[in-house]
Amino acid sequence: MSTCTTALVGNPNTGKTSLFNALTRSYEYVGNWTGVTVEKKVGHLHRNSGTLIDLPGIYSLQPMSRDESVAVSYLLHERPDTILNVVDASQLERNLYLTIQLLEYGLPVHIALNMNDVAQGRGIHIHTQKLSKALHAPLLPVNARRKQGIHDILQHINHPAQEAAREDGDPFQLDYGEITELAIQRMSEYLPPKDGVPSRWIALQYLEQNNTVREWVHSGLNQEMNDKLLHICSAAEQQLQQQGIALHMAQHIRAVRTAFIREVCAEAVNSTKEKSVTLTERIDAIVTNRWLGIPIFLGIMFLMFKATFEWIGTPTSDALDAFFSGPVTDSAASILNAIGVSPFTHALIEEGIIAGVGGVLVFVPQIFILFLFISFIEDSGYMARVTIVMDRLMEAVGLNGKAFIPFVIGFGCNVPGIMAARTIEQPRERLVTTLLVPLMSCSARLSVYALFAGVFFKSHQALVVLSLYVMGIVLSLLLAKLFTKRMMKEEQSIFVIELPPYRLPQWQTLFRSTWEKGKGFVRKAGTFILGGSVLIWLMTYAGPGGFGVEMDDSFLAMIGGVLAPLFAPLGFATWQAGASLITGFLAKEVVVSTMNIIYHAPDTAMLESQIAGAFTPLSAYAFCAFVLLYVPCLATVGIIKKETASWRWTWFSIGYALLIAYVVALIITGVGRLLGFS
Repeated sequence: MSTCTTALVGNPNTGKTSLFNALTRSYEYVGNWTGVTVEKKVGHLHRNSGTLIDLPGIYSLQPMSRDESVAVSYLLHERPDTILNVVDASQLERNLYLTIQLLEYGLPVHIALNMNDVAQGRGIHIHTQKLSKALHAPLLPVNARRKQGIHDILQHINHPAQEAAREDGDPFQLDYGEITELAIQRMSEYLPPKDGVPSRWIALQYLEQNNTVREWVHSGLNQEMNDKLLHICSAAEQQLQQQGIALHMAQHIRAVRTAFIREVCAEAVNSTKEKSVTLTERIDAIVTNRWLGIPIFLGIMFLMFKATFEWIGTPTSDALDAFFSGPVTDSAASILNAIGVSPFTHALIEEGIIAGVGGVLVFVPQIFILFLFISFIEDSGYMARVTIVMDRLMEAVGLNGKAFIPFVIGFGCNVPGIMAARTIEQPRERLVTTLLVPLMSCSARLSVYALFAGVFFKSHQALVVLSLYVMGIVLSLLLAKLFTKRMMKEEQSIFVIELPPYRLPQWQTLFRSTWEKGKGFVRKAGTFILGGSVLIWLMTYAGPGGFGVEMDDSFLAMIGGVLAPLFAPLGFATWQAGASLITGFLAKEVVVSTMNIIYHAPDTAMLESQIAGAFTPLSAYAFCAFVLLYVPCLATVGIIKKETASWRWTWFSIGYALLIAYVVALIITGVGRLLGFS
């Protein structure tokens, strides 16, 4: 078995993660938009060819955000054996800038030329032999989505030593001119190869003012040597200015690389089509239109919820509910009676576990249907356009469109949504986004909406659920304005995003992506929800008077009863509602599990009947709004603490969420009553 470690490096949205999945036969989340990978992923190459590290997408080795720092820090501190550079054939000139930096890094580099089908569709033809000769590195055409060219990559990775050098044995090297080359030579005297990284590469990055590299260098040198390095940089830059070559050294180095890339592309790339308006550009003119963009987005969301709750989701959920309340419950009862378990165990399994877990699992079809649509929107390329549309709104509240990417990911689960905030360069914007992502309606809350919408808003389920999603977005924008203006120092930032071409998602990828998003919901049914159901049932079984008490005399009723008066102004002043909200801190699905257990509901129809007697349409909507906004779940609180490294901000996220939830539910109830709703 090979022990070779290969780093997978490339620009955002070049198909890195798709290639990672193909090479390792594993699955990591793939999206046709920027910012999918925010931390390194480790996989084992097929055929025991070693280890593959999937690093976040970067445009150059000068990091601008936390996720980009992951890639650069890995190259500095862990140094792989070889690099697999993924390049988008349809955007070759731009992608090659990072390639040049990687070639200068001194390790064997293999270039995977991906998205050839897109390039050919645009009339772009690349002479791979000419390009490989110019870069002095093996060029491997590949189609990551269709898993074409994978065998060739595995073969080359197994033989890295002789692949990335010039024919004469010299490493890849550009001539940056007399002034810069002299500065590199002088700096190399103070920069011995560190951790195997070549002195020339360190000097170049230092001259480019790569702060990550400079901090790394300064940590190993004394103050006198650091001052000498800074003096060499300053003197070289002054010479460039005096001779009219460039104002800054970084500008000059970039110009040399860019000139080389253009020369190479002029030699190795032919375009047989005249520049014309593409189908992607025609569609973008409509969906990113200043006036049409948001209505189109809301319309797509409405159709998505319509299919999830009315056209497809509800019938399948009803069928699954009949299965749990019929065959599963009857079979469990027969088995328990046959083996003669105690009444306590019988009640625990039937009224606690089956009712609690089954009451949540019946919503699995709706969850997966929603994720199927979200996966389609992501992989088609439309989701990247949504961030462009939302950038105008985000900018008005002190953020930019990049902050909307974590919001969208938060629709699936708030935890990866918060992690996606690492792509945001400015600390203030990253913190605000982290605090606001929990307001996005995740899939766990969907089971609560589905239950209440199915009871009180049967003819308008999609519209009601859409209104809750929009409520979360609108409140997050309003709070972003408040947080950025009143609480935090203002910072300047720009929004740059890769707009991929539209494409029809592959069914295999679509179903795999849907499963990866939805399996967490199923997994929680066997962990949080199972454990929570047992605990909740025990709290309904026991009370101050002992075991086997009436439900209203149980410990759970006592705890819920303490909160009930607080919810009286909101329209749901029952201990059952209070108890459900407390247990919902574990995971929002547990709200439904708790209600199933409390109301002794053998199936969803019975639970809906009980809820119809405990709530009104107005109080039901206020309750759903409260569930949307109140305390984040346990896992989300944990990731907020990790990402902010601050208990102060963690407690703040809990406190403001509770306050906002109460105020919004109170407003809904008050306005609803004034309008004559009950």
